[in-house]
Amino acid sequence: MTALTLSTAGAATLRADALVVGVAKAAGPKGGLVVAPGAEAVDKAFGGKLAAVLETLGASGAEGEVTKAVSPSGLKAPFVLAVGLGTAPAADEAYASEVLRTAAGNAARALHGIKKAAFALPIEAAEDIEAIGEGALLGAYAFTAYQDRGPDAKGPLAEVALLGAKPRDKAHKAAAERSLALTEEINRARDLVNTPPNDLTPEAFAAVVSAAGKEHGLKVQVLDEKALEKGGFGGILGVGIGSANLPRLVKLSYTHAKNAKHLAFVGKGITYDSGGISLKPAGHNETMKCDMSGAAAVFAAVVAAARLGVEVNVTGWLALAENMPSGSATRPGDVLRMYGGKTVEVLNTDAEGRLVLADAIAKASEEKPDAIVDVATLTGAMVMALGDHTFGIMANDDAFRTAIHEIAEEVGEQSWPMPLPANLRKTMDSPTADLANMGVRMGGGLIAGLFLKEFVGEGITWAHLDIAGPAFNEGAPHGYTPKGGTGSSVRTLLKLAERTAAGDLG
Repeated sequence: MTALTLSTAGAATLRADALVVGVAKAAGPKGGLVVAPGAEAVDKAFGGKLAAVLETLGASGAEGEVTKAVSPSGLKAPFVLAVGLGTAPAADEAYASEVLRTAAGNAARALHGIKKAAFALPIEAAEDIEAIGEGALLGAYAFTAYQDRGPDAKGPLAEVALLGAKPRDKAHKAAAERSLALTEEINRARDLVNTPPNDLTPEAFAAVVSAAGKEHGLKVQVLDEKALEKGGFGGILGVGIGSANLPRLVKLSYTHAKNAKHLAFVGKGITYDSGGISLKPAGHNETMKCDMSGAAAVFAAVVAAARLGVEVNVTGWLALAENMPSGSATRPGDVLRMYGGKTVEVLNTDAEGRLVLADAIAKASEEKPDAIVDVATLTGAMVMALGDHTFGIMANDDAFRTAIHEIAEEVGEQSWPMPLPANLRKTMDSPTADLANMGVRMGGGLIAGLFLKEFVGEGITWAHLDIAGPAFNEGAPHGYTPKGGTGSSVRTLLKLAERTAAGDLG
């Protein structure tokens, strides 16, 4: 686990294995490379010619760019790593949080194998400390649990020292503590997403949550297959009954005595999705261990809220199942009686996420929370619509949808508000049951949202985040985003809890 410290030492005198500075493109027609604030002492050690040296090495200041230069005799660190920040802001403006977060992530990834790095990036406020800390700690992430690594194998960056911060300043200290707690939980979610499905079964996932509950003083309730059957959870059972690894519904509760506001987060936790009887073709099932990313995000957000003492009550509902074909599996044409009594005709067993979520949403509604937010890698249609980096937001309240969108953008998670067209609802009408789990093909992501809306309790504000695109990165690492599980939506959920605690959301 990468450590984070705030240091009052100067960039020239701190003993570290690397020194990170920011560089940018100068605004205006002439352009040129400029050294970002925070690196003045480093520039002085280079005789005021750091920008010129880096330009000679090919640096342009572009975002994502990393340039390495050997340190002169005036610096304790053996080399300087310059990260591009894009175009420099105007004199009266600061660098955007996401720019700093991404730059720190790029630096941390480039410093894999290094013990200690000092980050001399621009810090003007506590928010900058938080952004740089998040980026560095997320960028340093590596999942190596299943690799046979020798004694000489290099690990991720071990320590991040932030220069220019004030360790005794309450706001600075709180910013560092928040970034550490948040990133540790995001990285825990990433670990879960990356864990092979033969090890992360529904039962095993529930055990991880139970252990975390004991560690952080959270109440955990696990419903096994017998309790699910007794309780009438036909959706979760219908999806998980075909697997030897039977389903679970996990309730994770964080309660703060000073606040009566209550949020319910519901996560899709399909620990492996074969498609069931409606089997996925080859090329579409190799990464389906990631189909529990929503549950991992909910788990991480609730624990992070507890660790930070956010003054709001948060309940996490993790609907865990493995979707497999077998003689006992649900068939296309079967009718399931969901929690609460609604019946659903299953036309496609590969539209299983909405079935487990529906049970959990209906159950969560019984507690009358102020709002419910479900998170799921739900539809390929959403990936087709928004791409690999952006999640869709649907809601039964336009103002709530807008608030979540703004929160996501603020914390650096790309999202986009999506509609719930009433005309698509009738395409899920069934001649046999109350509704079917499929509608028309076009607008499939919206139809999934409309299906879930049917199970939200009357008068409860609700939103649905379809994170199918950004939850699992199959491409190259970038910024603070690794290959594999990303921890998508955790930052949005935590900030939503904080905003609710502050009274900003009603």
